[in-house]
Amino acid sequence: MPKGSNTPVPTTALRVELGWRSGPGVPDADASALLLVGRKVRSDSDFVFYNQPAHASGAVRHEGKRDGGGRITDTLLVDLTRVEASIETVVLAASTDGGTFGQVPDLYIEVRDAASNAVVARFDSTGASVETAFVLGEFYRRQGAWKFRAVGQGYSSGLEGLATDFGITVDEPQHTPPAAAPTAPPVARPATVPPPVAPPVTMPPPAGPPAPVQPPAPPTAPVRLSKVTLTKAAPAVSLTKQGGTSGAMRVNLNWQVRKQFSGWGSKRGRAVAMHADLDLDLCALYELSDGSKGVVQALGNAFGSLNRPPYIHLDGDDRTGAMASGENLTVNLDHKASFRRILVFVTIYEGARSFADLHATVTLQPQFGAAIDFSLDECTVPSTVCALALITNTGGDLIVQREARYLVPERGVSPQRTVDYAYGWGMNWTPGRK
Repeated sequence: MPKGSNTPVPTTALRVELGWRSGPGVPDADASALLLVGRKVRSDSDFVFYNQPAHASGAVRHEGKRDGGGRITDTLLVDLTRVEASIETVVLAASTDGGTFGQVPDLYIEVRDAASNAVVARFDSTGASVETAFVLGEFYRRQGAWKFRAVGQGYSSGLEGLATDFGITVDEPQHTPPAAAPTAPPVARPATVPPPVAPPVTMPPPAGPPAPVQPPAPPTAPVRLSKVTLTKAAPAVSLTKQGGTSGAMRVNLNWQVRKQFSGWGSKRGRAVAMHADLDLDLCALYELSDGSKGVVQALGNAFGSLNRPPYIHLDGDDRTGAMASGENLTVNLDHKASFRRILVFVTIYEGARSFADLHATVTLQPQFGAAIDFSLDECTVPSTVCALALITNTGGDLIVQREARYLVPERGVSPQRTVDYAYGWGMNWTPGRK
């Protein structure tokens, strides 16, 4: 589609993909959406992005990133059947982290039917320079039907500038106001000059009882735009410093298989066994402050619980290896004092003999506070278990440590027992099945 053009779209669930080509010096980019009435949001909750990944109506959800062998995609699911009647426009935007869109090659936005995967619309954005945010497209109502418009409007003020332009209140650093200048001491009147006498004032008759004063509505917390990407150079972060001190924290593993092979081995001795029916299992070893230990995993139906120990719950089991939502587990941060340590890891249940050619991203999204994410390195060993993140309670603060550590089980040793040995959990393991 050329810039400024529009096309009808079906009133259904649509997958909106923001994509670009990765490479040295290419900054990261993030997709976002704003639900508008009269070109403004009704409240900050109408902004969907990495720190606020779902709209209350269920109409828009941020599904996260995938790395597909040199091409990065960030996806939003927009269900037009669930958009509230008062919403006129759903703006589809992007922002960069660590550079400008002039450094982002082959930027595009593509709209697909979520059920059939058929392409509905596509806009390739060109000519960017110093912009750090873009409105790439928008869905809008016209005579009872929905259309998509290719926009291509850039901002040099980043996500903050884009958000405030649509009425979002952004969390800004607090600055201490300068101290007030000292007030000069009062000048004494000469003793010989009597003070002036005020004329008498006629008071009006007393009025009836005053109307009750309605207390002001409590202010909503401003939107927090910051996020944290863990790397080898900066592998750890405090949840408290990021505002993640309570509520639910979702841990998501999303992956994409670049190559699919049916055999094992290559001329370079590299593990290349990978199948379309890849089944990965997200798991968590836990140790609570009372010394109790255990595992949360689909194997053995040990899905855990949010409201009683271990306060960790595996949301489901993605047995296809291709779901956009990936594998998820949730940690109840309201009980953070009960945790001593949590090790989040992933195993291959079936469909492959190694993590080779698996491009995966881990995202920890606290209910309150900044998102924390990181990518897994390329796997070059015959590994069937990978330690993802270690969360430890340090002086009442939970510290998230990026592990991204591929482990190779010994012959006859299960992946779960392998990760237990590597991190000294000291549990007894018995065979289990789904």
